[in-house]
Amino acid sequence: MSFVDLEKIVLEIKTGNTVLYPTDTIWGIGGDSTNESVIDKIYRIKERSESKSLITLVNSTEMLKELCEVSNKVDEIISAFEQPTTIIYDKVKGIHPAAIAKDGSAAIRVVNDPYCNAIIQEIGVPLLSTSANISGSQAPKSFKDISSKIKSQCGYISEHRRNDTTASVSSRIIKVSGNEIIVIRE
Repeated sequence: MSFVDLEKIVLEIKTGNTVLYPTDTIWGIGGDSTNESVIDKIYRIKERSESKSLITLVNSTEMLKELCEVSNKVDEIISAFEQPTTIIYDKVKGIHPAAIAKDGSAAIRVVNDPYCNAIIQEIGVPLLSTSANISGSQAPKSFKDISSKIKSQCGYISEHRRNDTTASVSSRIIKVSGNEIIVIRE
């Protein structure tokens, strides 16, 4: 599948810029999950406390397994969910420590969106992501809902799906602890 700006967005991410782009859920602010300065930029744009973690996107369970231990139960959970679901994993590695919570956990989602998958495939590392809004304000339902303040601070704005007005929804967030599934956000 070909995307009009894939080469440009990949170049921007690889050179350490933040990007504004559509995910498999809502529009996000993202960048290279291994680059500390990108993580710092995202927190500044978002006006978010560094004590609140960001989400990391991967394009396959294979990439996920490079970041953390994935039990058979979690594998089953991932394949059973129809809606995008972010899972909080313990003992995460392979992304910059600034993107990992103090307890060693991180929220990671295997994306099904072809555009996100293509970006991650091309950059070769997980993609850091957070909703494209100032911390505490409502997440944008579509590109038109993103504030000009957010747009002006991102290094690159994707062309993909800018005109799509379909209302998007944030992902479900869960934590798997032993055999227990804890729903953080439905």
